[in-house]
Amino acid sequence: MTDEGRQATFGADGDLSDRSPDADGTDDFGEPKGSDETDGGYNRFAVSSLLQKAVRRSDEEVAAWAAWELARSGFAWNLWDRLNLYVVEDLRAGQEVALLVDRYEELATERWEPSEWKGRVCAVHAALACARARSSRESSNADEYFRNVAAERAAANEEDREPNVEFPAGDLEPGGRFDVAFDKHTGEGARMGRGGRFFKLHGARVGPEGEDDQSARWQRTNMELRDEEFSAAEIEHALSAVDPDDRWAEPDFDGGSDEERPDGTDR
Repeated sequence: MTDEGRQATFGADGDLSDRSPDADGTDDFGEPKGSDETDGGYNRFAVSSLLQKAVRRSDEEVAAWAAWELARSGFAWNLWDRLNLYVVEDLRAGQEVALLVDRYEELATERWEPSEWKGRVCAVHAALACARARSSRESSNADEYFRNVAAERAAANEEDREPNVEFPAGDLEPGGRFDVAFDKHTGEGARMGRGGRFFKLHGARVGPEGEDDQSARWQRTNMELRDEEFSAAEIEHALSAVDPDDRWAEPDFDGGSDEERPDGTDR
């Protein structure tokens, strides 16, 4: 089954249909609940799916209700499992809410009872935090895109043709667009004699925002105190922000290799 199929049918693998043994066996109307029925009489798969769509569409009230409904109905384990997935599947990377969800889950399930008042409040908090965060399908879109590119590259190789689309890294060879990646931390870079000098000059640059004043001051002093001799132009380049229009462009100050002292140490 594909990843998409597993997502569409989550909970269909036996033990995922278990309700908390402490949950009440009747719904809000006094009727017996089915194995996948919430207290409000809803199918818990539908509620869980609604929660994800509410997070994705930033609908705070619907997200809060869906989380509350799952928590009070004995499906808190399902709720927290899904919320932890949502923060990486449906939110823009870097959202601190991922840490909050983890903390809310710890409080709701380890310190308090998940279906009781404190546990339900944690569920609502977590759902609201997710719904208020910046929504994006970027990680899921990237995963599917890279998988499709991989399949296309494999098909092209089998059919002895050029692929219609390539990975961002291309061939990833020394001398190519990403030549700076081949420094002392790679076998190729080490064999090319690219030691600490190359790394300081090219491999440690950041951007395009660049270093703040304090970090730049530290780096400048570090380079001035090293055994390697850096010119003023080289130091300024090492501290400069990368070009946002060409983030991988690097001038060739010294042919790419570290020079060597007569005693065998780097200059």
